Amino acid sequence: MSRNGCKVDAAVEDYSLESPGSDLESLDNYLLARWTGSEGYRSVGYRKLADWFNRQLLRRVYDEHGRSTTGPTVDSEYEALTGDDELVKEEVVTELEAAGIDAEALVDDMVSPRTMHRHLTGCLEAEKERETAQTDWERESVEIARSQLEQKVAKAASSLASKGELIGAEAADIDIGIYLACPECATRVPFETGRRQGFVCERHSPASVDVELAGTGSVTTDRTSLDPQIDTVIEAITRFSM
Repeated sequence: MSRNGCKVDAAVEDYSLESPGSDLESLDNYLLARWTGSEGYRSVGYRKLADWFNRQLLRRVYDEHGRSTTGPTVDSEYEALTGDDELVKEEVVTELEAAGIDAEALVDDMVSPRTMHRHLTGCLEAEKERETAQTDWERESVEIARSQLEQKVAKAASSLASKGELIGAEAADIDIGIYLACPECATRVPFETGRRQGFVCERHSPASVDVELAGTGSVTTDRTSLDPQIDTVIEAITRFSM
């Protein structure tokens, strides 16, 4: 532990963690900016910050031991180390120990969301304005779905690579895009573009739209159901680039 007994401070000191943003002097300043949505950053919750922080621990240790620090590798092994599947966790722990990494100690040094929140509000004495009732839950839901799918694809790709069935897949960048496609013509726009302009296809805007995820498969849904709430089933088709 650090002098003030904070687990976050202790990890920053023990692992020599630094701010990833060149415009911010310290990691604490970066955490504050990400949590409060200042310095040009979009606000994120302390749970996401805790996950990000723990992944930084993995990257630092992996880098010191010559292990791959690519996103898919770190993400999949972080999920394994902190997940409920004991068999998968044991497999990763064994691999890390073979590489000279004390996996159990590493996991012990990871912080919980509550610890991260206590660090932000206690150690750093930060406050975050309460969100108004007009939240942006729709976009957040899409981003959460995209993130979860990226993790699942990364895990599957890494597994195929370890079996020799997909060489190099463990280092591949996962590329997942969400698009809205007009069912009447070939118009196809990114989700955020359609959201900003308020329609998918200017010519056929009163019609229903197709929702597809980085692929050719799609499901049609009434446009009216997209306005008050996103309650449609999205067929996910993914791709990854080597």
